[in-house]
Amino acid sequence: MNTAPAPAPAVESVSAAAGSARRRSAELEEEIRRAPDRFRVMTGDRPTGPLHLGHYFGTLHNRVRLQDLGVDVFVIIADYQVLTDRDVADRLTGHMEAMLLDYLAVGIDPERSTVFNHSAVPALNQLMLPFLSLVSVAELNRNPTVKDEIAHSRQSTVSGLMFTYPVHQAADILFCKGNLVPVGQDQLPHLEVTRTVARRFNERYGAVFPEPDALLSAAPLLLGTDGTKMSKSRGNSVALGATADETARLIKGARTDAERHITYEPETRPGVSSLVLLAALCLDRDPHAVAEEIGGGGAAALKRTVTEAVNTRMAPIRARRAEYARDMGYVRSVLRAGNERAREIAGATLDEVRGAMGGVL
Repeated sequence: MNTAPAPAPAVESVSAAAGSARRRSAELEEEIRRAPDRFRVMTGDRPTGPLHLGHYFGTLHNRVRLQDLGVDVFVIIADYQVLTDRDVADRLTGHMEAMLLDYLAVGIDPERSTVFNHSAVPALNQLMLPFLSLVSVAELNRNPTVKDEIAHSRQSTVSGLMFTYPVHQAADILFCKGNLVPVGQDQLPHLEVTRTVARRFNERYGAVFPEPDALLSAAPLLLGTDGTKMSKSRGNSVALGATADETARLIKGARTDAERHITYEPETRPGVSSLVLLAALCLDRDPHAVAEEIGGGGAAALKRTVTEAVNTRMAPIRARRAEYARDMGYVRSVLRAGNERAREIAGATLDEVRGAMGGVL
């Protein structure tokens, strides 16, 4: 058996890697429709603040779609990873419970999907040690996603947890032998680390892990109300838990531009186009048609259209969220059950890894 790490694959250009991922994603969608039970999806969020409309249209809606198709979906509340780019985990319990409410409200079904939190599955983290031995410092240092996250980090210095974040994600994905990971284009380098870890472990110790595929998200980019990237930490988003009045106030303050006639031109009119797109997504319509309908109505008409569309689309989700919030005992029981299943699977995987490695863990 070859004990030397496999050489790192040649670095593809970003566009080439994305093109390859798009083609493979189209194939995967066909395979999912034919045999959803062949797939196990791993996805999740860090509990650093309220989930917002960008999360809903970017990831949450897709998770529910995959679940409803019959895919085995695992959703991790990555509480340990809160510390990758900050010194303390503020209001962690509150953020986790709010996230659970959002998951249930949008349609994550605990009978068909497994929701768990990172810190409740110690065996998962024990995979980090052998996984770290399979990648080099140079490889981690070249990861463009890590470089970008470090550049935007809240920390004055880079922690070891931030630097090894891709390997931590590899453990999250591989502990349950996830073979499908919905990602945006910017997350492809992270997933490539997971694939490298799985391949090198299998070559060194024997076949244990799948090499997971990326299911590239086709979700369009929604900007925040200030015209920059929508973010939980920037105060520029509409939270899923926001009331109708709060939503109206936030959209009223959104940045547009001086041109009165409304058009959908994302490259030249990003603020206006993001609002048009948000209305179109909520209405299940083409953004060009929405813009044409508003026409010379200006920013005021645009914001009225967006507010009505968002509040109509979110009304049933808000109602379900409020209903679940009245029974937090049930909400917490969902997490307990998910944690139990995740612990069982992680323990079995760790036993398999120990056997393959000769009991060294």
